[in-house]
Amino acid sequence: MAQPAEETQRERPLREDIRDTLRGRIFEGYYPPGTRLIERDLAAEFNVSRLPVREALRMLRQEGIVAERASRGMVVASLSEKEVADLFDVRISLEVLACRLAAQRATDEDLAGLVRLLDDAEEALARGAVAEAHRANSGFHDEVTRIADNGFLRSALEPLQGRMHWLFRHVSDLPELVREHRELYEAIASKDPDRAAEQSVHHIEKYREQFPGTA
Repeated sequence: MAQPAEETQRERPLREDIRDTLRGRIFEGYYPPGTRLIERDLAAEFNVSRLPVREALRMLRQEGIVAERASRGMVVASLSEKEVADLFDVRISLEVLACRLAAQRATDEDLAGLVRLLDDAEEALARGAVAEAHRANSGFHDEVTRIADNGFLRSALEPLQGRMHWLFRHVSDLPELVREHRELYEAIASKDPDRAAEQSVHHIEKYREQFPGTA
């Protein structure tokens, strides 16, 4: 299939740029749950054809951030208490494994990258840039998954991570979250897989308790 004209001269697909912009707006509350995302209007806003917008919305639907409703089209999704509980159950199985593998496989360069993300989160908090701090915290978990270097694990986690990042935007004590990530980093940097797994379980269970119906 030929690429849309907007994409022919681009190294990165336009649909990914649109997806990232829409995802950012959803995470930051610009589009609250239930908001209709109208393909025609978005195409006009981004000054593109409807095809890359349609593809971006499809990608967000696969992440669970957008849902298709028969009567309303694409809308920003919401998560029920059971869905949140289910999400934590799956996360604690997969992300603990990611931390265990990261402790075994992290290079000095990988560890330095994690430190940069932690520093970015703290620096953003110092400036009151909450959205930037959230992005750095989300990036920390994504980077741990990359360091784990297991393609099947990454494929299993990718559909969940968008929803987890979205959910964690509701965590109010960001300094505490950064401290938790520092402790998780120390466990990974210790090269002790059991310690990393134990710290990951502690981290996930602590935040499970903050969401009703999940504990």
